[in-house]
Amino acid sequence: MTVIVHLTSEQAWERAGAAGELRADSLDEDGFIHCSTPDQIVGVATRFYDHQTDLLLLYLEVDRVTAPVRWEPPAHPDGSAPEDEHNLFPHVYGVINLDAVVHVVPLPLADDGSYRWPAGLG
Repeated sequence: MTVIVHLTSEQAWERAGAAGELRADSLDEDGFIHCSTPDQIVGVATRFYDHQTDLLLLYLEVDRVTAPVRWEPPAHPDGSAPEDEHNLFPHVYGVINLDAVVHVVPLPLADDGSYRWPAGLG
């Protein structure tokens, strides 16, 4: 079983529950929903979610995601994408069906403003 992680806010997760599917803003802006591996997610949160306290980690079982999932290098602000095979990120090219979400946990923010891996999720 391959698991990827989508980082979202509590409010966005509540909207997804009401809608019956998860549709992130990046789907309209970038054409896909950004995800990460469990090893990448704390770095992503640190880089893009400055001190946000309401973040949730949505664990997705890739085989259950009905939209296409592609492993791609991250795009840089200038639009270029490095060809680094060791730093590929999963991108979901469509809405995320909620039955693909197998686990939801808060991403803790430490007193120093850094994100910590949730306890019990080795």
